[in-house]
Amino acid sequence: MPRIESTAARLAKLGFADAARAAGLVEQSAPALDDLLDALADTADPDQALLSLTRLAERDPAVPGLLRSDAALRARVLAVLGVSAALGDHLVRHPGQLALLAEPEPDDPRTALLRAVGADPGDPLPRASREDALSALRVAYRGRLTHLAARDLTGEAELLTVMAELSDLAGAALEAALAVARAEVDDADVRLAVIGMGKCGARELNYISDVDVIFVAEPREGADEAKALRAATRLAQAMMRACTAPTPEGALWEVDAGLRPEGRSGPLVRTLASHLAYYRRWAKTWEFQALLKARPVAGDMDLGQSYVQAVDDLVWTAATREHFVEDVQAMRRRVEEHVRAEGERQIKLGPGGLRDIEFAVQLLQLVHGRIDPLLRRRGTLPALAALSRGGYVGRDDSRAMAEAYAFLRGVEHLLQLHRLRRTHVLPQDPAALRRLGRALGLQGDPVVEFTARWRRHAREARRLHEKLFYRPLLQAVARLPESESRLPESESRLPESESRLSASAAAARLEALGYVDPAGALRHIAALTSGVSRRAAIQRTLLPVMLGWFADTPDPDAALLGFRQVSDKLGATPWYLRLLRDETAVAARMARVLGTSRYATGLLLHAPEAVAMLGSDADLAVRPAASLLNEARTAVSRHGGDVESAVAAVRALRRRELFRTAVADVSGLADIETVGEALSRLNDVTLQATLDAALRPVAGVTRFAVVAMGRLGGLECSYASDADVMFVHSPCPGVAEREAAEAAFAAANELRRLLALPAPDPPLMVDPDLRPEGRQGPLVRTLASYRAYYARWSSPWEAQALLRARFSAGDEELGAEFTSMIDELRYPRGGLGDDAVREIRRLKARMEAERLPRGADPALHTKLGPGGLSDVEWVAQLLQLRHAADLPSLRTTRTLGALRAAAAEGLLSERDEEVLAGAWRFASRVRDALMLVKGRPGDSVPRDVRERRFVARTLGYPPDGSEDFLDDYRRVTRRARQVVERVFYGD
Repeated sequence: MPRIESTAARLAKLGFADAARAAGLVEQSAPALDDLLDALADTADPDQALLSLTRLAERDPAVPGLLRSDAALRARVLAVLGVSAALGDHLVRHPGQLALLAEPEPDDPRTALLRAVGADPGDPLPRASREDALSALRVAYRGRLTHLAARDLTGEAELLTVMAELSDLAGAALEAALAVARAEVDDADVRLAVIGMGKCGARELNYISDVDVIFVAEPREGADEAKALRAATRLAQAMMRACTAPTPEGALWEVDAGLRPEGRSGPLVRTLASHLAYYRRWAKTWEFQALLKARPVAGDMDLGQSYVQAVDDLVWTAATREHFVEDVQAMRRRVEEHVRAEGERQIKLGPGGLRDIEFAVQLLQLVHGRIDPLLRRRGTLPALAALSRGGYVGRDDSRAMAEAYAFLRGVEHLLQLHRLRRTHVLPQDPAALRRLGRALGLQGDPVVEFTARWRRHAREARRLHEKLFYRPLLQAVARLPESESRLPESESRLPESESRLSASAAAARLEALGYVDPAGALRHIAALTSGVSRRAAIQRTLLPVMLGWFADTPDPDAALLGFRQVSDKLGATPWYLRLLRDETAVAARMARVLGTSRYATGLLLHAPEAVAMLGSDADLAVRPAASLLNEARTAVSRHGGDVESAVAAVRALRRRELFRTAVADVSGLADIETVGEALSRLNDVTLQATLDAALRPVAGVTRFAVVAMGRLGGLECSYASDADVMFVHSPCPGVAEREAAEAAFAAANELRRLLALPAPDPPLMVDPDLRPEGRQGPLVRTLASYRAYYARWSSPWEAQALLRARFSAGDEELGAEFTSMIDELRYPRGGLGDDAVREIRRLKARMEAERLPRGADPALHTKLGPGGLSDVEWVAQLLQLRHAADLPSLRTTRTLGALRAAAAEGLLSERDEEVLAGAWRFASRVRDALMLVKGRPGDSVPRDVRERRFVARTLGYPPDGSEDFLDDYRRVTRRARQVVERVFYGD
């Protein structure tokens, strides 16, 4: 007992986690292991290493003696046992493979694995002869894997060597598996080549990974092609089974042929001509990105080399293909989505993971490799070094990225070696983290030190990924003469020691990332970053990230131009650049707004200080109308008798709130109903504050009210909406009616004039044409005059128009009297007669035939087209005219509110209400998106493909979703029109 306690104490001091258990193992071992304890204590996991060693010694008692006599063998064996429980199990099952670990360098893996399955390595078409070939292949493979792991863990082999040898070992295993397949399948008529893809092709494989392949075959001379392809397919299937079939020694790994043309839907094997035909006609950019790694690894190497040479030309011209920019954006988006979806402990797909680095390097190769053959490297680290030498990536960035990649790959190897399982997730268990840290040579506090190092590298990789495309662009314009910065085709003339991205390469990169005018973009970058001022220094820090965010927007060129314009206006303001630098959310949202909405950009340019509201969602929430009205009235009172200045202040307030709403809209923080109400209430506030100023000269003469009509009345304004209104007044006691009428007329005209004055702010055009008698009738009437007109002359369309009438501004009591007076007209008792219904239907049909603009496609017109806004609104209004007298729930000025009420009252089926409301929302969103994108109003889905893509992106479709948007619009409006035909025109 005392001996066990003393051994346990010693083991605890040496770093064994479970000293008592370890002491028991030492005591029970025969032969004794006491003199190996110090060496065991230096391993990554002493407890695991001791357990595996005692099991190995039980199986072969000579093992401890071998380790004592051979220091190099001892270091290799214990290093493996301390990291890999799985390889420890393998050595216990096959202790004779310790002799292999004693060899300084491994023999040729192809020769060794072919011999293991009983095939002749010298035979051009080797065939396996052993009955237990599959188990023998696995044993031989893992023996060489153990040898490589030993050299890796003892530092005898660097990362590039380890990855290359793992790839060569996988190729040798595929060759041996093919030899097994030939023993099953007659291959006399066919040549079959196995093309390594992904990490295997790039010679950067990890310890446990699917092996990506493509099969290419050719019939031998005189053979039938169809018969040869069938044989090749059977041969390829048998080869894949030889790798994945379960045996007493387990399986090797999955062989994945999913990168072949048409993926899993396409034939497993094709001829070279068939491959090339597909790539020339159908391949996507991501497929050419995958082909960057293609390398023949097994089978007919001459045929494999012919394949690689043939596809090379296609790979390096991919950047000139149609839709390359859209494909690149989609690829970047998918990578970002993967990154966001994975947890931070995912070292492959998580933020700052291996995928970040690999994707960035491959994309830069595709963009620049067409004109620079030195970039045509398969491996990530060699390609990164070539990009740095060519000036396409900054030297410091390249060095930091390579260090991060090497660290993460090393950690990935350690994770997989433990159980020989495919994993990329860092454990949270302290014991596992301790093993990782110690394997990396961290001896102080391995868990803390490893975690800190991992986070630093991941953070650095993520940071570099975000700027890797853009930082060299700043360097490219930093020292270019003005003439060169204007001409993207001009090359820089710098000494080799000053190598950096040329102007033409910078332009190519910008084009690949979606910039249509790279020369203009380079000028903007140069203007923003030139000089030695603090402002220029901050811009040099901001722009690499901002340029990436711009590239993710529908219009990167507009985003960069807008950023320059806003920066020119605010650059000298201390808080502006500091805000963008310190508040990532502000800069990111600003980039999205500038690249999505010319309308919002125009508003921002006239009020650049509004950048400050971009920081939080709360700052973009719609402000209450009462609060806005108080602010507007305060602004009016502050200007005293200067009416125009007072209204200018009101319009500036409106501009700011339009910007707030537009940004919330673009950011997906407000739906179409929220936007419509916000814009309508803002127009109410603008009318009220302006009316306050316009009524000052006639105060005490007449009461005056503005009645909202049309979209304003329905609280459904768009960004381009005029204010449809009617004016009503009522003379004050003792004032002659003529004097009151003149005063009301003057106030109405002054209101219209003030809101239409030329100014940097968007005008609010006041349109009174829905008044009785239209433009021929009086601009302003008294309540009695309205009552008399409607009693004698009104037509059904006027009653229909009054369905949207509500008080907007002025004398609230007078407004309430007006809306009460018209209720009996717009909600007629007994509903509409048949003649009135027929007249409304005739008017609707005539409007469809006559009001559509010349040349417009009816199917794409959001207002007057089939299933568009007018269709849906007329259905709702007809239901109101017929039933609102008896059903008060229908008495609303809002289209969607009326549809909901009609469905609740059983006048519409829930399905019909859903279809109509969906079409109305979609068409309304399209109209708003047209204004946001173009900065001017529009009613039709754009025919221009580029413009339609911008609108689609604004509506939330992906970069390649323009046709989906068009199909969705046609489908939604077609269904709505079917409901309209049945409900509006049917009986």
